[in-house]
Amino acid sequence: MSHTDPLPRDAQSILELAARSMFDLFANASEGMMLVDRDARVVWINDQYRRFLPALGFEREEDFVGQSVSSVVQNTQMHRVLATGKPILIDLLDNRAGTFVVSRIPLRDAQGEVIGVLGIVLFDHPETTLQPLIAKFARLEQDLKEAQRQLASQRRTKYTFASFVGSSPAAVEVKRQARRAAQSTSPVLLLGETGTGKELLAHAIHAASPRAGKAFVGVNMAAVPESLLESEFFGVAPGAYTGADKKGRDGKFKLADGGTLFLDELGDMPMAMQVKLLRALQDGEIEPLGSNQVVRCDVRVVAATSRDLPQMVRDGLFREDLFYRLNVLPIRVPPLRERQSDLPALIETLCEDIAARGGGSPLEIGAEAQALLAAQAWRGNIRELRNVLEQLALRTDAALITAADVAAVLREAGLPELAPIRAMPAATDAPADLRPLPEQIAELEQRAIAAALAHTGGNRAAAARLLGISRASLYDRLGSPDGVSETQTTV
Repeated sequence: MSHTDPLPRDAQSILELAARSMFDLFANASEGMMLVDRDARVVWINDQYRRFLPALGFEREEDFVGQSVSSVVQNTQMHRVLATGKPILIDLLDNRAGTFVVSRIPLRDAQGEVIGVLGIVLFDHPETTLQPLIAKFARLEQDLKEAQRQLASQRRTKYTFASFVGSSPAAVEVKRQARRAAQSTSPVLLLGETGTGKELLAHAIHAASPRAGKAFVGVNMAAVPESLLESEFFGVAPGAYTGADKKGRDGKFKLADGGTLFLDELGDMPMAMQVKLLRALQDGEIEPLGSNQVVRCDVRVVAATSRDLPQMVRDGLFREDLFYRLNVLPIRVPPLRERQSDLPALIETLCEDIAARGGGSPLEIGAEAQALLAAQAWRGNIRELRNVLEQLALRTDAALITAADVAAVLREAGLPELAPIRAMPAATDAPADLRPLPEQIAELEQRAIAAALAHTGGNRAAAARLLGISRASLYDRLGSPDGVSETQTTV
């Protein structure tokens, strides 16, 4: 270094000069400085920083120095710099003393170990000196809070066990099984026809579980294109492919971490995705698309399907190992035809909900209309029943729904209309509805088989599947004296 050119030329001397110059600049121009040691305790403050002590709740410097920095300075990030060793060059700090623009610089020993952090208050009235930055920060913070509020609302369960209406033996039993499943961490598999309330039960299981405070995240396997399933489940790393978000995106597993992941329409999951899902469930780990980092996830899975998974396994359409992984707590959700006694309560609840959504008064269903509704097969179960009731609400102006109104809607919707059981004249003084039980059962079977054959165009194999009986059983009933005659197959 010459007299005319005092600047050093070697890197070490340049760094020492820059460090000395920057420290002098900060010491003189800043609004305050603080030093914490490797244990995050305050060990020194300069003269300018002392003026903040009263606002922070300290009368004497001796009461402030020596304390853990997080206990004396609200919202500090000094401990974060200690842990990561990375500086925070510009940040906004908001606490009881005001709002400040601050820098936090890690200090290292000769071996490169972090031994402390220097905190520097650059400005103490940023609302005037840095108004554009403060305004932008405030808007971003408000947007973040709103997004968090909306996300929390979306991830909250919509239903509880009280939402599963019914007191029939079948309904009581399925709720009993679901309540027991809620207290377990094992996967739950909900089996049943479409429209029986499987998704409602999934919500209820989560709401009654120890995970109720965490997120409930649902994925409909039939609604997501196969090419997007992996990113939907496991997320995308930043810049994983052309057009990918530079910040990356969390998948459903990450969103459901600590909570419940609901896999609806499980039988529609592609085979390639089944392999990756099995690994995620077995290892409790996921690997975002385009990343080499493994992420731990604590997720409880509830799955639902209306398809015959054991048959799909036999046909090679569903992995056997994944089936056994998910079929730990199977719960069969009964169809509506197995809980006929719940129909009046269901109709009342659905009518109230339809009215609340439409802003009108609940439908009043007459006795004959209810009897006609109760007689139907309801292949779509509660979803189909709701559809018919919504059509009645939109098509009928009268306050009371009659059997004729119901018959018209069923006819226009192309649904097979089954007449309610009518009382037969009795030879005794006994009430008409106390006919011999075999006679009533035979009449009910006749109507059900006739409706099934009408719906399937006379296809007996399809009618047997629809009724949940074997073809042999159907043929027995068709050929028996109490069964349906051959001529009835085209009714």
